Amino acid sequence: MGYQGQQPVVLPQRDLDDKETLVSEHKHKGKTCRQSAAVFNVVNSIIGSGVIDFSLVLLIKGGALSGTDTYQSLVNKTFGFPGYLLLSILQFFYPFIAMISYNIITGDTLSKVFQRIPGVDPENFFIGRHFIIVLSTVAFTLPLSLYRDVAKLGKISLTSTVLTTLILGIVMTRVISLGPYIPKTEDAWVFAKPSAIQAIGVMSFAFICHHNCFLVYGSLEEPTVAKWSCIIHVSTLVSVFISILFATCGYLTFTGFTQGDLFENYCRNDDLVTFGRFCYGVTVILTYPIECFVTREVIANVFFGGNLSSVFHIIVTVVIITAATLVSLLIDCLGIVLELSGVLCAAPLIFIIPSACYLKLSEEPRTHSDKIMSCVMLPIGAVVMVVGFVMAVTNPQDCTHGQEMFYCFPDNVSLTSISVSHFQLTTPFSVLNLSIF
Repeated sequence: MGYQGQQPVVLPQRDLDDKETLVSEHKHKGKTCRQSAAVFNVVNSIIGSGVIDFSLVLLIKGGALSGTDTYQSLVNKTFGFPGYLLLSILQFFYPFIAMISYNIITGDTLSKVFQRIPGVDPENFFIGRHFIIVLSTVAFTLPLSLYRDVAKLGKISLTSTVLTTLILGIVMTRVISLGPYIPKTEDAWVFAKPSAIQAIGVMSFAFICHHNCFLVYGSLEEPTVAKWSCIIHVSTLVSVFISILFATCGYLTFTGFTQGDLFENYCRNDDLVTFGRFCYGVTVILTYPIECFVTREVIANVFFGGNLSSVFHIIVTVVIITAATLVSLLIDCLGIVLELSGVLCAAPLIFIIPSACYLKLSEEPRTHSDKIMSCVMLPIGAVVMVVGFVMAVTNPQDCTHGQEMFYCFPDNVSLTSISVSHFQLTTPFSVLNLSIF
């Protein structure tokens, strides 16, 4: 079956009212978002988070070939109920875990911001991570998550993207002003160490946007695969550029001391970074609702036939956010959360399932570029998932959550459990006291 990318994709209609449909082409008339807003939604869902890949286009092509309009219905038509059930579990847990990680970041990041307010006791309960997580949930993430239409988050996503640019500028600035004074770890520049598979798992968590793609695709006016491909290319270029800069600048500054949350590496008395932390916290809060949209939609499709009344819409949203908040209050190590979620949820959602669906649905020749790429992606995803999980369990990441790094203390005294005895620190503390911009 040949595919004509320039023709509008006519998607099947479900018996839903206009407030409950997120992806139906015809039900979005009058409340669709422009392509630019869709770009910001895609970028927003993968920054702090990362980049998207070739499989996003495969998903939409698979939807066109199968006449489906959601990730779940695509897999259901391709592999039946067992595939549908497996995908639903994965598609629920990935955004749900993302919500947990965003809460952890919000609590860790904004607590350090409020500690810099003059006269505020660092031990004050009202600036602690637990109170901040609850407050941000009640005041911001819950109200935003109660929206029914993902297109309404376009302007919010634009704000998040602008703040991300400011954060990147701060991280780049500190490479120059702070990097030379941080001791480099042993073998800092050795590429692809044994933990590389674990790193791929974490990156998979950052790369994924697949659970959002049908939502954003459905918000377009006259959606076509050609238009979607254009949006994906723009979003990917922006996201790749930002992600590479973040990763490079962070590692150049701290090498092997780099934490799962990069802002955990910076000293608390750094006022420029404090401003960056504030921007980062706001960005994460604004990203949170997109993940809640997907989690809620999975529950609606599995248990309510895709149709949530106004009352159940509120109840399901509150239950999801409450559960994510409670878990985030109990877990405070971001790296472990990202690693396990990456190998168990993101790898199959990115690499395995889209490739498998396209290979089964497409009647293109075996030498077609899409089929070749699918045949490469599928086994890579399987290896990352299995090996990454084994390594995550047998070789868990160290977590220094909430601790000041050794280079932030006077007299060059290390107060952490990290061994730095082979480093001769000669930089005076005054150099690291970066309280001026």
